[in-house]
Amino acid sequence: MFALTCAHKDYPLGTKLKVSNPSNGSQVDCIVNDRGPFIEGRDLDMSYAAAKRIGLIGPGVAPVDIEPVGRYTRYVKQVKYGRIEGSTLTIQIGSFRDESNARRLKQGLELHYQDVYIMRVNIGKENYHRVRIGKFKNSGEALKLADTLAKEGYSVMITKYEQQI
Repeated sequence: MFALTCAHKDYPLGTKLKVSNPSNGSQVDCIVNDRGPFIEGRDLDMSYAAAKRIGLIGPGVAPVDIEPVGRYTRYVKQVKYGRIEGSTLTIQIGSFRDESNARRLKQGLELHYQDVYIMRVNIGKENYHRVRIGKFKNSGEALKLADTLAKEGYSVMITKYEQQI
């Protein structure tokens, strides 16, 4: 809320955007650290601090100009591997106890990817909601998509595909 951050549907996580308010000429640099917004007709959600810097707290919603000005490479992730020998594969992007967090990640991924699903698993007495993409017959196909996702800033793991419950 108090960091200079934003959510965007298209730019990779870690992209630095210069956001300008044409009505008053103010501008702010903010970092894309989330997906969204999930409201028709909107491309950008800004943190409170970023919106305040360019005078959008009162109006809440207004047209802005967006210019990408760089990217922080610390957002680029490595592809990890689970048990994959001789298996049909999938890519896991997250595992959450809170189902709403899993649904939010799924919604963000579905902006650009197909075959996104949530798999519920029980570990001990805890329920987890794993966000996964795809069903791949070979590791080359899975690695290609996993590498793309990792470069966008997602933490990914290639793992064995399990039938959804």
